[in-house]
Amino acid sequence: MQSPVISLNDVSLTLRGNAGPVNILKGISLAVAEGETLGLVGPSGSGKSSLLMLMGGLEWATGGTVTALGQNLTNMDEDSLARFRRDNMAVVFQSFHLLPSMTALENVATPLELSGKADALERAEAELRAVGLGSRLDHYPAQLSGGEQQRVALARAAVVRPKILLADEPTGNLDGTTGEAIIDLIFGLRERHGATLVMVTHAPELAARCDRVVRLRDGVLETTARAAE
Repeated sequence: MQSPVISLNDVSLTLRGNAGPVNILKGISLAVAEGETLGLVGPSGSGKSSLLMLMGGLEWATGGTVTALGQNLTNMDEDSLARFRRDNMAVVFQSFHLLPSMTALENVATPLELSGKADALERAEAELRAVGLGSRLDHYPAQLSGGEQQRVALARAAVVRPKILLADEPTGNLDGTTGEAIIDLIFGLRERHGATLVMVTHAPELAARCDRVVRLRDGVLETTARAAE
């Protein structure tokens, strides 16, 4: 049997708050198969985004183990995690996280340039054209609409050809029509590049497009089911 791309074994996350320790995640065990699309759903504060951050090595588990592509992320230091993410993962956030002083083209090219790719600008331009922004290459984030900024963020994620694509409420700051277009782009990019996709969402129509849906409540894995069930 093929090993999962992402595996969590009895994972917990406890953070310090003003009133003492806060248990964010409690005993989560979950496996994500290669090429799977997984939706993480649940009420606000249930731990969805924290779980996604653990999968991406953006937060350290305080208990249990998180494994991605056969590597134990729990034992890695910050520099090792950064290199692992650079080589294997991409993250799309609700708030875009574009660099305001860089054009759309420069934002998308940045991860390739950090990896020493000589053709970074050419590849970035091709990816921006693929998401319909061929005429906006030299525009800065402040000159782009919210939907256009999210398209830039998607192009930046796709340009590195990640094995794992993580998305945290990618349509949360967009209107319904624009959000639907972004959903189509996300699944189109995943299909074109073959990445494993894990996505946090409050949108039922977005969760329904995933192969499987996992529901959290109060930091506990409540249910896991095929999206159509």
